[in-house]
Amino acid sequence: MADSKHTDWTAYHYYPSKAAGILFVVLFLILSVIHTYRLLRTRAWFFVPLVTGTWFEAVGYIGRVLSANESPDWTISPYVMQSTLLLVAPALYAASIYMELGRIIHLVKASRSAIIRVTWMTKIFVAGDLLSFLMQASGAGIMVSNSKSTGENIILGGLFVQIIFFGFFLISALVFQRRLTRSPTSESADHSIPWQKHMFALHFSSLLILIRSGFRVVEYIQGSDGFLLRNEVFIYVYDGLLMLFVTVVFLAIHPGEFSCLLGQ
Repeated sequence: MADSKHTDWTAYHYYPSKAAGILFVVLFLILSVIHTYRLLRTRAWFFVPLVTGTWFEAVGYIGRVLSANESPDWTISPYVMQSTLLLVAPALYAASIYMELGRIIHLVKASRSAIIRVTWMTKIFVAGDLLSFLMQASGAGIMVSNSKSTGENIILGGLFVQIIFFGFFLISALVFQRRLTRSPTSESADHSIPWQKHMFALHFSSLLILIRSGFRVVEYIQGSDGFLLRNEVFIYVYDGLLMLFVTVVFLAIHPGEFSCLLGQ
């Protein structure tokens, strides 16, 4: 390893695939540019965290390409780039998803159908998301600069926080939609307000991120010698591909419609 200060540190238990890294860099860069353009065009500013997350994904995979070029003499910087950015990016996606539900509730004037007061809903979930983000980011830094086991435990804690809040959020969203379907408002019955397709995007994306977070939990529980961390294919199937699907879903069903419908 190149850095003498970390002679007991090994970045990967395999040689990272340069081809796979380049493919995901290209895909996420294209999606990031399109998302940024649509964000500026629609002025849906609550989507800034998600768009930032798409750029985190793109830069994270650039880090994997850089690591592939260094094999087997990996340096810390590209590894930290990819491990940290790919780890925390979904938390940024989650922040926008939380805020989207609040806007859907306002759009159909159905605050009575929510299990949490709308004024508190976004604050609670975003606060939990911020805590998860900070724990994962700090844990990733500690892993390579201080204590690996301590860093892994902090990351695990952050992932569990993310899963708990995201799971409760998904339940809240499902209950809201069920109540609203049973007792619709005049706005929700208006076919010109496409709230149901946005709820589908919200549910589907939340489920994918939950699956991805579950994968990460198992990955860190197994540790550096675990099966998941020794096989690169899993990071692409259960992280990269799932986040790619989430990114595409929010392009196909873009919440920028809210800016117009809410008169923003």
